[in-house]
Amino acid sequence: MNAPEIRPPDEEATYRKVTLRLIPFLFLCYILAFLDRVNVGFAKLQMLTDLGFSDAMYGLGAGIFFLGYFLFEVPSNLLLEKFGARVWIARIMITWGLISAAMMFVKTPEMFYFMRFLLGVAEAGFFPGIILYLTYWYPAWRRGRIIALFMTAVPVAGVVGSPLSGWILGAFDGVHGWAGWQWLFLLEGLPSVIVGVGVLFYLRNGIHDAPWLSDQEKGLLQARLDAEPERKKMRVPLTRLLLQPRLLGLSFIYFCVSMGLYGAVSFWLPQLVKNSGFQNPLHIGLLTAVPYLCSIPAMLLLSRSSDRSGERRWHFACSAVLGGAGLILSVAYGQQPLGAIASLSLASAGILAALPVFWSMTTTSLAGAAAAGIALINSIGGLAGFMGPYLMGWIKEANHGQLDAGMYLIAGFLFLGALLAPALVPRKRPG
Repeated sequence: MNAPEIRPPDEEATYRKVTLRLIPFLFLCYILAFLDRVNVGFAKLQMLTDLGFSDAMYGLGAGIFFLGYFLFEVPSNLLLEKFGARVWIARIMITWGLISAAMMFVKTPEMFYFMRFLLGVAEAGFFPGIILYLTYWYPAWRRGRIIALFMTAVPVAGVVGSPLSGWILGAFDGVHGWAGWQWLFLLEGLPSVIVGVGVLFYLRNGIHDAPWLSDQEKGLLQARLDAEPERKKMRVPLTRLLLQPRLLGLSFIYFCVSMGLYGAVSFWLPQLVKNSGFQNPLHIGLLTAVPYLCSIPAMLLLSRSSDRSGERRWHFACSAVLGGAGLILSVAYGQQPLGAIASLSLASAGILAALPVFWSMTTTSLAGAAAAGIALINSIGGLAGFMGPYLMGWIKEANHGQLDAGMYLIAGFLFLGALLAPALVPRKRPG
């Protein structure tokens, strides 16, 4: 009797199975990561008055997170390769959740700076680790839309987290003698610890470690990865990697767009909404969600278009230009609630839509040194997370509470990134 014929698995169904298994869970992890990173922007609405901090102190504390991130990003990603994604991502989430919750005990500027620095050290490696992890499963030509699906966690964190943060500030202020901003750090930090424990039971390190895939499905997925020319590149030593001009150029492009993300959107958006005429924390939270909500379709549509055409550079450049234009318009209409929300929505959509396209064009050329290369770009570019908030706080104090000059400066960085991408990134159609 002949053995039954084994039919090859359907490729689209197999990738759909992988996506449904991985992306919703990674999406949840990134929502918690981004929320714990930027909820200090809402805490600012109360804690500066309670603790007597200045805007410059806030900007330095918000940004110093990225110094810890910068110093430990590359080592963390290399350790992920050594210990495996499951163990290392769980470690990252548990430690950052505990530190984020402990932010509720901050009393002095020095303690604020130290805790933010520790939070950066704890979270270092999470985002580039996930980007690296996705290269273990998806070939380059599928990666744009997958990274976009994962990174829509950023605007979703804003859509969900902004009203939630505003509500916590108002509803919990004074409960058991704690201020609203203290409850904010506690209630938004502990879920990361819980989900981090769940990572140990849910994630697998790669294709051949996944019990939910058949042998035929594993073979198909691995064959698609092995067929990519980039996979055949030799591994590049870290010291040589640091000297590659193209990698440094990519790092600076990412720095430019990150100036928009952290200098204007993540840490200052609640303040910009408040400046347009709103005072109630819940109302500020609801309106802060609008720009994030507008960013979700922009990210998905731009990444889908980039995957279909195989073109990355101009998709990124156009998106960065729209982000800069939105920031300039937000200065012109900053005192008009409707105009401010509309222009900030354009800015957020442009900045956030540029990010998954950037990582799609970057991971294609880093196969020989993916772990270190992704981490290096993210850490150098992430220094904008330190410089952006600090500059905005300093400019606000120097200009008697006005942020106009800071918005023009951030827009200039976005325009510069848009100019550099077509010049420095080689024209290439993956797949």
